[in-house]
Amino acid sequence: MKIRRLVAALIATGSIVALTGCGADPDAPVVDTQADKGLEVMGDAVIYDPNHLVNDGQPITVEYWTWGNASTDPIYSMIDEYEAIHPNVRIDVTVVAWDDYWTKLPLSVKGNRNAPVLFNVHNSYDALIRPHMEPYDIDLGDLEADYSFVDTHVDENGDVKYIDSVINTGAIFYNKTLWAEAGLSDADIPTTWDELIAVAQKLTKVEGNTMVQAGFNINGSYSAIWQGLNYQKGTLMFQDDGTTANYDCETTKENLEFLQSLYDEYGIGSVKFGDDRDLSFGNGQSAMIYEWGSYVGTLATNYPDIDYGVFPTPTFDDDVPFAYDRYNGESTPGINTHQSDEQKAVAQDFIRFILANDDYIRLASQVLNSLPAKISLQDDADILANPMLAAIAPRLDRLIWPGPTPSTLETSPLIAFENVLQNGQDIDAAVAYSQQLIETDMEDSAFTSMEDRYAHYDEHN
Repeated sequence: MKIRRLVAALIATGSIVALTGCGADPDAPVVDTQADKGLEVMGDAVIYDPNHLVNDGQPITVEYWTWGNASTDPIYSMIDEYEAIHPNVRIDVTVVAWDDYWTKLPLSVKGNRNAPVLFNVHNSYDALIRPHMEPYDIDLGDLEADYSFVDTHVDENGDVKYIDSVINTGAIFYNKTLWAEAGLSDADIPTTWDELIAVAQKLTKVEGNTMVQAGFNINGSYSAIWQGLNYQKGTLMFQDDGTTANYDCETTKENLEFLQSLYDEYGIGSVKFGDDRDLSFGNGQSAMIYEWGSYVGTLATNYPDIDYGVFPTPTFDDDVPFAYDRYNGESTPGINTHQSDEQKAVAQDFIRFILANDDYIRLASQVLNSLPAKISLQDDADILANPMLAAIAPRLDRLIWPGPTPSTLETSPLIAFENVLQNGQDIDAAVAYSQQLIETDMEDSAFTSMEDRYAHYDEHN
C-alpha cells in the first residue's frame, strides 16, 4: 500500500492524521476520459464491466475505514486494482485499532461529513451499524447464485447490506511429530469422539502424578465447542422464540459431562495445563486441540517449526448430524447511507468490483485462512491445499450460523466449564447459573436467532 493512502489512527492521542509528504500529491485522482478500458468483464452471476467511467470521469476521493492492515484485510489490494482501472478515483484508508473502532465508527457514520463511505464490517456489531448502512445495489438472485449463505444477511426489507466473503468453523489441529512418536499416522485420524479418545490416550504422557503431554487439550475452547457439540445432537442455541438462550438444557449437560470425562475418566488432558491451549500446542505439549482457521496464521507467525495437520471435528457416531458445527463469516465492506449520492455511487461500483473479482476472494481466503463463500472457488485445488480449508469444505452444507450472537453466549458458558472442571461444582447448578448470566446480559438485546434459516432446520430436536 502506498503511504499516501494510509491514514494512521494515533490511539495515544485519540487523533487521526494522514501520512502524506510535502507538496503536490503525485497520486492524486485525475480526470478519466477513457470509458473503454479494453478489459474483460469479470464474474459469473454478479458481473463487473470495467469499461465505463465512474463519477463521469471526474476526480473524487472516498474513504475506507478498517481495523486491519494489508496482511489481514484484502481490501487494500482491491483498492490498488480498482484505482488502476479508474484513475479518477482515490480511496484513502483509515486504520483504527479494534478496541477503538467500534466506538469511533458508529459515532462517525451518524451523518458526519468526514465519515467514511466504505468501512470494514464485523457481523458481531451488526445491530450497531446496520441502521447506517446502504443496501447493496446488486440483484439478490445474482448474489445467491454466486455466494453461499446470502439468505442469512437478507433483512426484513429484503435488503442485503453485506455478505460473507469467506467462512470458517472449528476443526482439530494435531501435532504430526507427536503422532509419529506414538506410532500413529494419518490412517489413525478419528471420525468419532470415541475414536478420538482412544487416539488421545496414546498421545498422553504422565510422569509420576504430573501430566507432561496432553492428548487432547480443551482448556479455553469450551466457549466455542459447546455450540458445535449441541448442534451435532440437533439442539439449537436458542429456544423457539429465537430470543431466549437454550443453554440450560439436557444436551448441554450431557455434553459438559462428556467433556469432563475426557479429563476425569479418560485422563487425556488436565485443567492444570493452563488456559492457553494455543500456546501449549505451539510448544509441543498438547497433541491435539480444537481451533478455528485463524490459528493457522498464529502457527505460521509464532510456531513455524510445528509440523501439524488438521482433521474435521469428530461426531458422536457415523451418521450425518443435524449440523457439524457453527460457522462464522468474514464480512464484505459496508456503505455509509448518510454520505453523498456521488460517494455512494463510487462505493456501490467498488463493491460490485470486488464481488465479481476472484482475486478478492482468493486473497481473503489466504490471509484469513477461511473457505471462500464464493461457490465457484469452493473446490479450487490451490485453496484446498490449506489443510484447514480441506477439512471443512466437505461439511459446508451442514454448518449453521445462529446469527451475530451476543458475546455472552461464549463468555457465560465458559464460566460453567470452569465451575465444573476447576471448582467441582455440580453440572446442573453450573449450567443454570450460566443460563441466568446469559439472560441477564440479553435483557435489552434485540437479537433474534437466524437458526431457522438453516437449510436443515426442520431436522432439529
